[in-house]
Amino acid sequence: MDFGIHREKINQAVQILNEKNIDMWLTFVRESSVMTDPAIEMVVGTNSTWQAAFCINKDGDTTAIIGSMEEGNFKKAGLFNNIIPYLKSIREPFRDYISGKDPQKIAINFSKTSVLGDGLTYGMYQILLDHLEGTEYVNRLISSEEIISALRGRKSPAEIALMKEAINETLKIFDAVTNYMKPGMTEIDVANYVRKLHTERGFEAAWEEDHCPAVFAGPNPNGPHEGPSDKIITKGTVVNMDFGIKYKGYCSDLQRTWYILNDGETKAPEPVQKGFNVIRDSIQKVADALKPGVKGVDMDTIARSYIVQNGYPEYPHGLGHQVGKTVHDGVAGMFPAWERYGNAPFIPLEEGQIFTIEPRLPIEGFGVATIEEEVIITKNGCEFISPPQKELILVKG
Repeated sequence: MDFGIHREKINQAVQILNEKNIDMWLTFVRESSVMTDPAIEMVVGTNSTWQAAFCINKDGDTTAIIGSMEEGNFKKAGLFNNIIPYLKSIREPFRDYISGKDPQKIAINFSKTSVLGDGLTYGMYQILLDHLEGTEYVNRLISSEEIISALRGRKSPAEIALMKEAINETLKIFDAVTNYMKPGMTEIDVANYVRKLHTERGFEAAWEEDHCPAVFAGPNPNGPHEGPSDKIITKGTVVNMDFGIKYKGYCSDLQRTWYILNDGETKAPEPVQKGFNVIRDSIQKVADALKPGVKGVDMDTIARSYIVQNGYPEYPHGLGHQVGKTVHDGVAGMFPAWERYGNAPFIPLEEGQIFTIEPRLPIEGFGVATIEEEVIITKNGCEFISPPQKELILVKG
């Protein structure tokens, strides 16, 4: 296994710890192949069966305290410069290491905002407190949420390159769908064709295959996270598809919208064209405003307000999420100020984060218009890394 990106992320984590003035980031796990902590695949790369403590420090020290039977695996990976094996109990070497480092702030793997920072189970938290009992370090534990937010969000050059490749391969499949789709087919027909293509090309679906792809044909479609149905694609209606792949460990997530031409039509009816244009323009308005330091809630408001001002209802979800090793990555998001999103809408966005922008609106009698693009936040703004859909795709009946 190539651990190049893991090394990039560990070095990045050290920089983040210094930036946040946090002395130690501790990921405490057991049976991590069963109860997976999202940090494992990002900076550890190797699972642990016994209790294990993975410590990255702002002074650059990286230490893995692991079961002795797994010492060889971690030495082969070469990611931690200090490996401390134990046999009967992790407690003594763990306490000795912590007291030797004497961290004032220890960020541990729990979060109220993001599942990606919340890998510490309640049982393991109790064990951690037991190990630290009688020390002042019990009162120095904080959430690793800030570290996870920055580390998963700030994409390295290698990560960006892989994500661009994932997008390119995904768009090839969308193009194939344009040539394949015809009236009389069902949503399931289109979805099965997409699954066949990505499987033949060696890609995994970016999320659960029962709704990847999600295909929405005509009026009154299924919900955004429902799978395709036996609903028939008919002339004079809108079809859209939500799809992504996992490419060498990194995901894509895109949506495109088609109009199935009716007999005698050479272009879409005015209501369909207007709905598409409003979605397209709302995405561009957000892209024009997106830059480091803005808050996701404000970006969501730009698109949401524009859509409502044009006579459509609010979309029933957030405007966009981060993408990376998982299709819903990072902590901060372009979300409305709804309780379900916690603090995520108010976290300032950062350079290097990759976001989707995915508003939607209903076109009465025709279906739903939605586009999903991916953008990367740059030093002074943002750039589309998926060539944006600027025109409605027309399919001849």
